[in-house]
Formats: sequence, C-alpha cells, structure tokens
Amino acid sequence: MIKKQQYIIMKGTKDGLTLNLDDQCRFDELLQELEEKLAVTVPEDEEYSLVTVNIHVGNRYLTNEEQETLKNIIRKKNKLVVQEIYSNVISKQEAEELLKAKQIVSVTKMIRSGQVLEVEGDLLLVGDVNPGGIVQATGNIYIIGALRGIAHAGMTGKRDKKIVAGQMRPTQLRIADLVSRAPDYSTIEMRESECAFIDEETGQIVIDRIQTLQNFSIN
Repeated sequence: MIKKQQYIIMKGTKDGLTLNLDDQCRFDELLQELEEKLAVTVPEDEEYSLVTVNIHVGNRYLTNEEQETLKNIIRKKNKLVVQEIYSNVISKQEAEELLKAKQIVSVTKMIRSGQVLEVEGDLLLVGDVNPGGIVQATGNIYIIGALRGIAHAGMTGKRDKKIVAGQMRPTQLRIADLVSRAPDYSTIEMRESECAFIDEETGQIVIDRIQTLQNFSIN
C-alpha cells in the first residue's frame, strides 16, 4: 500500500501550534489535509485554553483570500487562534514599500516658514529649516544645516528613528508619537552637530552629541 504524502507538518510548542505547509503541492490539497489533521489532532475539550497557531508557507505566495481561507478552517476548531502567517515571498507592492522605507531621499533647498517637506524613507536635507518650516520622514532625518523649525522622524510609528542636524535649534521635535518642546538654549552648550532620539530608560526624546550615534544601529 502506497503511503500518502504528507503536505503539512504540525508541531506543538510552548508558544502554541506551528504548521509547516508544503510549498510545492496544490493549494486545495493543503486545505484538504489541514481539515483532516485538525479533525484528529485537536481535541474539543472545553478545559483547553486558547492555542495560538503560526503558519509557515515557505516559498508559496498566498493572496489575501487564500490567507482568509486558511484562517477560517483553523477558526472552526474551538480554542485555535491564528497568530501569524509567514511566507518567504512578498508581493510587488510590498517589495516597493520596503524599498521606499530603506531609501535615502536627498533634497537640497531651504525650508521656509509655512513650507512642509515630507518623504518616505530617510531624509537627507542639505539646507536649513527655518522657524515655521516642517520636515517629515518615515525614517531618519539628517540635516546638513540648521534646524530651527519642526522635524518629525518615524512618522509611521517607528520609535528607533533619529534626527540629526548641523545646528539643532528646533521649535519642536517629533519621533513616532512622541513630541518634545524646544529646550532653553540659553543654558545649553553650543555644539556643531547634535542628534535627537528616544531614550529607552525614560521614554523621552533627548538631544545629545552626534558621537552618540555610534551607540546605535541606524535602520
């Protein structure tokens, strides 16, 4: 008797259930085997607490509809909750978004009062930001010049982003969802270049010497 090939490997871990799905077979074959495996391996005991399920699909690209189909089959079993679906393949749109997030946009101009400069990725501005001017980036902000206006790094919520300026005299600094008002510069030593970042211990935006950047990995 020929043994049926298995397309799904199911493993229980301390963090829940892991499903490794074959990426060469047809999708309908995966669905059929998933139904069968869940029917015999997952008990319907009410005493069981919720179990998280992580699905690894390898080099298979799943559409949103196919992902929902997988999730719905698993949801039909009491106590199972899909936590994440992992794939080695991404869509063209996702790839383009990643490239945008990694790119450095170089701009040479002065940002005057009332002007707003917004970019995806890191911003390298060669010029000044005057009071009333705003620069915004989803990534880090590097200003070869004076920052006297508003700078907002990590616009999409990434708190590991930094703001660097040749002359740091902002009216306001923003990193992710945090906002820092301008300090009293009359009591602060004048330095040529400085950086602003979120201090992990205090959870606040701080300004320090540019040499501090060597303590971070700039993403």
